Amino acid sequence: MMNVVTPADTILPAGSVLYVEEPEVAERNDAAGKLAALDCVRELVTWEYQVPGAAERFHDEHPDEPVVAVIPAMEYAVPFAARLAELYGVPGATLTAAETLRDKGRLRAVTAAAGIANPASASVASPDDVRAFAERHPGRIIIKPSNRQATIGTWIIDGPGAIDEAWTAAIAQDESMHVPDRGLPLRMLAEQFVTGPEYSVEMLVHEGRSRFANVTDKVLFDGPRPIERGHVVPADIPDPLHEALVAATARVAGAVGFRSGFLHCEWIVAADGTPYLVECAGRLPGDMIVLLMEYAWPINITSRYFDVMQGVDPGPAQAAAAAACAVWFLAVDAGVVECVDGLDDAADVPDVVRVECLVAPGDEVHELRSSWDRAAYAMSWAPTPEEAREAAELAIAKIHVKVRELP
Repeated sequence: MMNVVTPADTILPAGSVLYVEEPEVAERNDAAGKLAALDCVRELVTWEYQVPGAAERFHDEHPDEPVVAVIPAMEYAVPFAARLAELYGVPGATLTAAETLRDKGRLRAVTAAAGIANPASASVASPDDVRAFAERHPGRIIIKPSNRQATIGTWIIDGPGAIDEAWTAAIAQDESMHVPDRGLPLRMLAEQFVTGPEYSVEMLVHEGRSRFANVTDKVLFDGPRPIERGHVVPADIPDPLHEALVAATARVAGAVGFRSGFLHCEWIVAADGTPYLVECAGRLPGDMIVLLMEYAWPINITSRYFDVMQGVDPGPAQAAAAAACAVWFLAVDAGVVECVDGLDDAADVPDVVRVECLVAPGDEVHELRSSWDRAAYAMSWAPTPEEAREAAELAIAKIHVKVRELP
C-alpha cells in the first residue's frame, strides 16, 4: 500500500486522499497509524471492496466526493478502482480490462486470441487434473493461482512424481496480512514452463497510448518457487529485444482494452527470441521497482502517473534512462530470528543507496513461499546496469540473519 501513497505525499495537496482498505487488512497492517503520518491523507475508509457490487455501494454512500482520480494501491484493488473510476467519470483502466488482468486464465485466453505468445495453460482443480495436463504437455510445468499476487501458490514441477507434493504446497496460500478473513476462491492453473530470461515492462498508458516504458531485468531464487531475487533497471539488453518487449506489452494493453493507468507486464524470452507472456497487472509494480525507475530515469514517474489518472496527457517520456538501479533480496531459513548483522557494512558498499531489514529479533520467519518471505533488501544506483547489480549483490551478501530452528 505504502509504495503508492508515500510518494503521493510529496505530490498531492494536504488532505486530498481518501484511502480505502478492507477492515481486517487495515487493522492487521496498522493502516491508520501509517497513514496518519502522511499530510496528503484526509481519511481512512474501511470498506469490503473485494466483493461484487462494492464500488456501486461505495459510490452510493459517497456520491458528492469531488473525485479527480482513483488509483489502485495494490493488486486486489484493481477492479474496484477501475469500476469506481467509471462511476465517478474519471480516467481508469476500464472494468473489463481490470477484471481480465486480475484473472490469469482469462488473460491467457484474451491475449492468445490477439496473437500474443502464451504457454499452453488449463484450469485445474486437483492433482489428477495436473497429471492429465502433464501428459498432454511433456516437460516441465508450473502450477499457479489465477487470482493471487507475489508468487503465492506458484510451483515449478519437474516430473509426474512431484505433482502431489507440489499441489499440497501450492494450495497453502497464506496471505493473511493482505487479504480479509473471508479469503479468496481457490482457482488454479497448470501451464507449460517456458525456459529463458525473465523481464518486466512497466508502461504508463494515457487513453490507450503509451507515455512511458521501462524494461526491468529479473533474477529468480533457485528452487521450485519462481520468487524474484533481484531486479535491474533498465535491463541491459539489445535494442531489438527491448523494442519487442515494449511492443508486446502495448499489444496486451490493446487486447484487454486498457485505457489509462500503469501496466506491469512480465515476460519470459524463449530460446528462439519469442517473448511469452507470464502475467500482467494493471497497477504500479511492487518490489521497489517504482523507486528503481525514479532513480534511473530523470523524470518523476509517480507524478506522471497521477497526471494520467486525472486526465492530463504528460506527453511521451525521453527514450532512455540516465543511470541504472538494482535491488537484491535476502532469503533465510525457517525459524525464529535471533539477531541481524551487517546492515552498516551493506550500507557502506559504494553505490548502495538504501538497505533495509524486513525482520527483527523474535520474528518467526519461513522458507521462501512467496515474495512476502524475503528478509532484507539492498538497493544501488550506478552508471551502468552491471555496476548496479554488482553493488546490490555485494551489499546483500553482507547482511546476516541468524535464525533459531523452531522446536
